[in-house]
Amino acid sequence: MAEEIRAGSYVGFDSITTQIEHKLLKRGFQFNVILVGPTGLGKSTLINTIFASHLVDSKGRLVAEEPVRQTTEIQAVSHLIVENGVKLRLNIVDTPGYGDQINNENCWDPIIKYIKDQHSAYLRKELTAMRDRYIQDTRIHCCLFFINPTGHGLRPIDVIVMKKLSEVVNVVPVIAKSDCLTPDERDRFKARIREELQYENIRLYPFDSEDDDEEEVQLNTTIRNMIPFAIVGSENNVIIDGKSVRGRRNRWGVVNVEDATHCEFMNLRNFLLRTHLQDLIETTAQFHYEAFRSKQLLALKEGVNQRPATNQQQ
Repeated sequence: MAEEIRAGSYVGFDSITTQIEHKLLKRGFQFNVILVGPTGLGKSTLINTIFASHLVDSKGRLVAEEPVRQTTEIQAVSHLIVENGVKLRLNIVDTPGYGDQINNENCWDPIIKYIKDQHSAYLRKELTAMRDRYIQDTRIHCCLFFINPTGHGLRPIDVIVMKKLSEVVNVVPVIAKSDCLTPDERDRFKARIREELQYENIRLYPFDSEDDDEEEVQLNTTIRNMIPFAIVGSENNVIIDGKSVRGRRNRWGVVNVEDATHCEFMNLRNFLLRTHLQDLIETTAQFHYEAFRSKQLLALKEGVNQRPATNQQQ
């Protein structure tokens, strides 16, 4: 290991961080999120609430007579969001509600295939002789997995789908519409789900790394103890003590989405955007995509090695 030497006078290479920041700000950032869960759990509403913008049209009914609208195929919507000069290219992938049919056998296959197809498309561009300077990244960085607030535990199909997804993408489970549960019911429900996840050996994001310092390890531990996040989404503003906040008003009072005593929406948003956004992107590239890439290249190598033997037999 090279010996650390301190310069005798100011040289200026410490400005490299400013140079990197300048280039990154010009280029912007890409974040791709996929929404997975049964129909009617407010997937579109939550993503709009997280980014404080109307990005995806809600499929909820406005009147009782209106027929139920649902996503029937995988749909991707892209937006460019700007905050304090930082450009974020957000790609939102909405999926059909799984488990809605009578026969739900292999209903998760289209979702898994879509995620793997994005890895495959990136790999093809990466292996091209005249590849682009900056390859457009459509690899899924985060999967928001919506759990029905039944209070009873995960369905068998939830366990299967989460296990399949965790092998190819960073999975973040959330209990949708958690205001349906009392605080005690919510805590028991969360504890039961954590026990099931541990029993089924489902490895969810965030992952610990050797590069993490003590503060990052502690933060990851806190988040894992909070998962699944019990959230409430709302695009409507309500007045509380003369202040306009995002929330839901009902006959019993007002649910303030941004109040940590009402739900864990703020914890989820801080986790996704303020503390782990870059790590979600890096984990996708260094863990999930690298595993896919290695598997594909090894299969390609084995195929090339088998060709001469096949020709000789013929």
